[in-house]
Amino acid sequence: MEMGYLAVFLILLLSISCAASTLIVEKKFKECMLTQLDGNSESIEKIILTPSSSLYPQVLDSLEQNPRWLNSSRKPLLILTPFNESEIQAAIQCSKELGLQLRVRSGGHDYEGLSYLSKAPFVMVELINIRSIEINLADETAWVQAGASLGELYYQISKASKAHGFPAGTCPSIGVGGHISGGGQGTLLRKHGLAADHVVDAYLIDANGKIHDRKSMGEDVFWAIRGGSATSFGVILAWKIRLVRVPPIVTGFNIHSTLEEGATNLIHRWQYIAPELHEDLVIRIIAQNSGDKSKTFRATFNSLFLGGIDKLIPLMNESFPELGLQAKDCTEMSWIQSVLFIAGYDKEGPPELLLNRTTTFKSSFKAKSDFAQEPIPKSGLEGAWKMLLEEETLATLILEPYGGRMNEIPESEIPFPHRKGNLYNIQYLVNWEENSNEESKRHLHWAKMVYRYMTPYVSKCPRAAYFNYKDLDLGKNKHENTSYSKASVWGKKYFKGNFRRLAQIKTKFDPQNFFRNEQSIPLLNSHPS
Repeated sequence: MEMGYLAVFLILLLSISCAASTLIVEKKFKECMLTQLDGNSESIEKIILTPSSSLYPQVLDSLEQNPRWLNSSRKPLLILTPFNESEIQAAIQCSKELGLQLRVRSGGHDYEGLSYLSKAPFVMVELINIRSIEINLADETAWVQAGASLGELYYQISKASKAHGFPAGTCPSIGVGGHISGGGQGTLLRKHGLAADHVVDAYLIDANGKIHDRKSMGEDVFWAIRGGSATSFGVILAWKIRLVRVPPIVTGFNIHSTLEEGATNLIHRWQYIAPELHEDLVIRIIAQNSGDKSKTFRATFNSLFLGGIDKLIPLMNESFPELGLQAKDCTEMSWIQSVLFIAGYDKEGPPELLLNRTTTFKSSFKAKSDFAQEPIPKSGLEGAWKMLLEEETLATLILEPYGGRMNEIPESEIPFPHRKGNLYNIQYLVNWEENSNEESKRHLHWAKMVYRYMTPYVSKCPRAAYFNYKDLDLGKNKHENTSYSKASVWGKKYFKGNFRRLAQIKTKFDPQNFFRNEQSIPLLNSHPS
């Protein structure tokens, strides 16, 4: 009995000690920030949130897009909500002085929560107030601060011009900062490539607190941050992007098919057609179960065509007559309406819907990704559908066709290497409502099982993955200075032959490895500590 009391006493003593040390670090961080910002205490109190602050949980949870970690103990020691770059520069200096890590969140969509979780003590920089957008139609560019969402960017472009758009993701609440730094694919990729392919300049704060543009950071670093994990090199403040021209009328359609209606045959045929279609046409497939015990399967052929129905129908009759598309299945709209349509909103809804940064229906999820380089046989597809139907919660496979412009851009143009030779990208996604450890383990196991099943049918040597669909199952950095060879286990899946160049640039630009996380670019000459 006495031993039991002793154990409780020691645990209590330890927790008091930890709390006291946390308060000391909080105090020292604030003092350091005051020094860095010339004693502006009012500003400091406004932008630094401690766990005891009433705003802390609200700010942390509001853009935590995956509730899997709502009860995690790996939360930030402090949250910084800066209004200008000098406050971020100060946070970098103070974090270094106190031995704290820095994580940066622009939209909260990191699939593994790496922008707001860490086992090591850290400060989270929340960029919600760094979100201005300046459109310049004279040279068809825009400066977009990292905290802006894709929806805000699309909205501002549409307000400035009906003839311009931007090729980025389909989810409006995604933060621009992180999205572009991982590549950024969307429905315009067959016509225009990725978001990162259209970056012409950037502002980046390095580990010494210095602000760089393209010229001062140099072409190597500018290459690295466009699709190669910008958070491994510094804090992105803003991207200068090149806008693209869009026609006045685009056309969308959704065609649904069940297994009984021949969905497998259609999807099998789609694999041969979708990557070879005219670059103005993208047909995605969203294959999912019903999310309950009814064991039903539905595939949706979700499409955007850069033109009118009069051109789309003859094109489909010639290329993919098996789908049986008719004019009545199609809807003409403006480009900004198509953004609403693809995101699942009513196209007639107000464009202001795109300004909503919070995801309406949040559920815990796990995602993984693959690239198909050869058509999967019908038997392979049927096995995948069987696994979808065995999962009792909502499970989805999203197939995004490549080809078109993606075939024309060399693998080494930017760090994102998945170009010619890839028919389509696959995203595996499982969502669940009950956020218990037991439930999570069950659904994480399903994700691993379907990924293992797909092994024979997808890319090999390496089995490639898309960096924006972050997946720590591929491997992670376990030490402060994980070796290049160990990091290559996951790094070459995301970046293939570009991974070594990324590590070389990282070693030169951030030699102390200040900007690091579980899947950050390693130093080339690092040795595990």
